[in-house]
Amino acid sequence: MSNLVDRAFIRIAEGQVHLHHIDAPKADKPPVLLLHASPASSRFMVPLMHALADGRRTVIAPDTLGNGDSPAPQGDAPDIAYFADSMVRLADAMGIDRFDVYGSHTGARIACELAAAHPDRVRRAVFDGITEYDADVRQRILDNYAPTVVPDNYGQHLVWAFNFVRDQALYFPYFDRRAENRLPGDIPPAHILNDVVIDVLKALDTYHKPYLAAFRYPAFERMKAIAGPVLLLRAAKELAVLNSAITTALDALPDGRSVAVDSSPSAKAAAMRDFFDAAD
Repeated sequence: MSNLVDRAFIRIAEGQVHLHHIDAPKADKPPVLLLHASPASSRFMVPLMHALADGRRTVIAPDTLGNGDSPAPQGDAPDIAYFADSMVRLADAMGIDRFDVYGSHTGARIACELAAAHPDRVRRAVFDGITEYDADVRQRILDNYAPTVVPDNYGQHLVWAFNFVRDQALYFPYFDRRAENRLPGDIPPAHILNDVVIDVLKALDTYHKPYLAAFRYPAFERMKAIAGPVLLLRAAKELAVLNSAITTALDALPDGRSVAVDSSPSAKAAAMRDFFDAAD
C-alpha cells in the first residue's frame, strides 16, 4: 500500500487550487476531503492524511481559497457558502461525485455548509472544533481577530505575523491577554510556529477572508439543515469553548453523534474511519 503524499494544482474559476493527496488506485470507498483550520494550509493535514489512508480511499487536502498556495477568493467579504461552493467546484474539476468530508475549525464550518447545501455530494461529515459566538463576542472577534496587514519598509508585518501565531496558543481570543483567557498547554514547537507564520505571510492580503467568514457563519442554524450523518470529535486538547459547544451542536443536528478522542492524528483517523465505514 502506497502512503505517499503528492501535491497538485487543480484549476477552477479563481485559479489553481493547491492540494495534497494520497491516491488509492483500487479504491472501493468514497474519497475523503480534509479541510484545514485558519490561518494555516493543507500542509497541517498531512499527518492526518497518513493516518487515514488505508489503500481503500483517496484522501485529498486542499488549501482553502485565500490560504497557502491557493488563489484569492472573489469579493471583499466572501461567506462560508462561497468557500463550500469552491470545494464542490474543485470536486467537479477532479471528477469526484460523492465524498466524505472532515473539517477543522474554519474547515469545519466549510464542511458544515457542504453537508447542509450539497447533500447530493456529501455522504458523511466530521466536524473537529465548531461553534458560533453570541453577537457581542462575534463582533469583538470580527473587529480584532484577523486584521488587514500590509508589508512595510521596517518589516513590522514580520514581527506581527509571529506574535499573531504565537499568541493564539496563549490566549483565546488571542488579542485579549487577560489571565482568564490564558489557554492551558505548551507553546507549539518552533518549527510549527514557523510553518504557520510562513503560511500567514504567503497569504498576507487574503488570509483574513476565510477566517472572518468562519466567525460570521451561523453554524448551529445551518446544522439543522444537514440530513446526513455527522460526527463531532471531542479532542482531548481542543479549546474548551469548542468542546463545550458539542452539546448544542448535537441538539441542532438531525443525525449527529460525538466521540471523545485523543488529539493525535491516529486517534482521530481511527474514529473517522469507523464512522465513514459504517455507511457501507
